[in-house]
Amino acid sequence: MKRTVSIPVDLPTERFLPLMEQCAEIFNAHVSWAMANSTYNKNKAHKELYYLLRVQHPSVPSALLQTVRDNALEAIKATKFKSIPKKKPTSGLRYDKRTMTLRGKQLTLSCIGKRVTLILDVPDYFREIFETWEFCGATVTYTKNTLTFWVRLVFETEDPQQIEGQIQGIDRGLYHQAVTNDGQFFSSSKIRAVQRRYLYNRRQLQQKGTRSAKRRLKAMSGREKRFMRDTNHCVSKKLANQPLIAVFVLEDLSSIRTQRRGKKMNKWLGSWAFYQQEQFLSYKAEALGKRVVHQDPRYTSQKCNICKHIRRTNRHKSRFHCENCGHRTHADLNAAKNVRDDYILSSTQLGTEEQVSVNAPYVSTESLG
Repeated sequence: MKRTVSIPVDLPTERFLPLMEQCAEIFNAHVSWAMANSTYNKNKAHKELYYLLRVQHPSVPSALLQTVRDNALEAIKATKFKSIPKKKPTSGLRYDKRTMTLRGKQLTLSCIGKRVTLILDVPDYFREIFETWEFCGATVTYTKNTLTFWVRLVFETEDPQQIEGQIQGIDRGLYHQAVTNDGQFFSSSKIRAVQRRYLYNRRQLQQKGTRSAKRRLKAMSGREKRFMRDTNHCVSKKLANQPLIAVFVLEDLSSIRTQRRGKKMNKWLGSWAFYQQEQFLSYKAEALGKRVVHQDPRYTSQKCNICKHIRRTNRHKSRFHCENCGHRTHADLNAAKNVRDDYILSSTQLGTEEQVSVNAPYVSTESLG
């Protein structure tokens, strides 16, 4: 289990900004070489580029140059040559145990010239991590809006023992952030109101275009994102801290933005932080010995949880009325129960063949005739 601790630090700008710019050039040089030679082999890259880059960038420490090389080639390996990763002059700079040391609260970083030594101001919330967890590495980033350096320290410890308990299905949507199969509703009406207000204010200020309007836009930037982040933290914390739940089943929404649903709906889905909420729930559950799993979302909104009848017309907005058995309930609650039941069925030994018939779309006999 890994955790990242972000702490603002006071670093010498005249030394670190030129270092970041040169390391970005070294990164891009390795990426260009890897794309041209169709390889991400570190030994070959070292033989081809190391001495040349040492001459071009003599002020960059040798160990840091090799760290940047590894970072660039790992990025190429992750993308399988399908995209070209690039770094900007102020992009984050990754450090490892060769280029930095952490002793208690004292941190040293390789830089142009001598190493920089500083004492970290560690919040009380992170003191246990500093004292008992193993330090792995860090990334130094620079925020241009606030002219602030940040150090992102990565710590690692053993995973907690998984607990036994109930399985909970969770349906996520636009009108409700989350709905659980046991009837918990987390409304998103406040989120939608805040998004509409910020969208209206941005349009008005952009249309005005004066210097004061631009200053106001700059002051507003990031507020909506921070509000959404805080809301996702609150909801995921409430879900993760449920005492009897051990497994959370979420719909796999990885391809939700690939379909064309109209300009308004695409804008709405694009501004919704489904993945962020999932990530928050995952790491909070992991720390408690719980886990998050995913389930195919197909037909969960159209299928009746009682008789398993699937028809598109079963659901009308937030109302679910099964045309086969007459079952009535909230559509999101019905979907949450289907998410849980489908996972339980698919996880059993004999569930593979039954899952095909359960998830198969309903075909009316009238259309066949």
